[in-house]
Amino acid sequence: MSVTMSRRDWLLSERPASRMQARLGRAYMTWRRFSANRLALFGLAIIVALLLVAAFADVLAPYAPTVGNLRDGLLPPSDAHWFGTDDQGRDILSRVIYGSRLTLYVIVLVAIIAAPVGLIVGTVAGYAGGWTDMVLTRITDIFLAFPKLILALAFVAALGPGIENAVIAIAITSWPPYARIARAETLTVRNSDYISAVRLMGASPWRIVLRHIMPLCISSLIVRVTLDMAGIIITAAGLGFLGLGAQPPLPEWGAMIASGRRFILDQWWVAAMPGAAILIVSLGFNLLGDGLRDALDPRGGSQ
Repeated sequence: MSVTMSRRDWLLSERPASRMQARLGRAYMTWRRFSANRLALFGLAIIVALLLVAAFADVLAPYAPTVGNLRDGLLPPSDAHWFGTDDQGRDILSRVIYGSRLTLYVIVLVAIIAAPVGLIVGTVAGYAGGWTDMVLTRITDIFLAFPKLILALAFVAALGPGIENAVIAIAITSWPPYARIARAETLTVRNSDYISAVRLMGASPWRIVLRHIMPLCISSLIVRVTLDMAGIIITAAGLGFLGLGAQPPLPEWGAMIASGRRFILDQWWVAAMPGAAILIVSLGFNLLGDGLRDALDPRGGSQ
């Protein structure tokens, strides 16, 4: 107990002896605020479960996701097929499990592409000001003027159907909110004493933006990206539902709902099971994002 308390006191020290101790102390306080939110922990558990299901899909799935038997088509949920089968006789549980990989593939790639683009555009616009700020801000406003799904439909229609083109289309429509957040954060700190001191030391504008301003925007960006994951999933499912995302026989959740809409009244499980997967995963990301927002809020008190 004393060892635990000494480590806790070391992490909570008001006078850290090193940068590592200060970073670990901040991380510990963030985790304390986050873990005090039970709904956030529930959301984290959902996302961890999604990661595990995607990682061990080969082990967890009882059947092949793309191989079916027409004689077993549209069977209701049973001991042999927990989620039933679709019109091709394919096990829906197996397809939902393998579909988690496609969902993670989309959201991870979109986050990797859109978040850095938005961060760069926002920080450059906020720090440079003048014509640079005006041009980049107007471009951002143009993208924000269109509904995300409609704009994604336009881009993927131009690029052609497919999961890769869907990722590109969603990423193109996802970066503007991140740019707005990064610009607002940059405008707050660009005239601060800290940035002025760095500028007086001879740091170039690019070094100031990359090394000193961008790190200050990361926490807000992480929260927004996490909250946007649900929207990304729904947009990807919408493209798949319209036949512009992942193409058959890939087990994409939106495409599964589209194939099951013909049987929604009698064989409800064909569309309901992938729809429930989208609902649960979207809920998990929303709860996780809310928890991160509260935990990373510097104005939040310690719990």
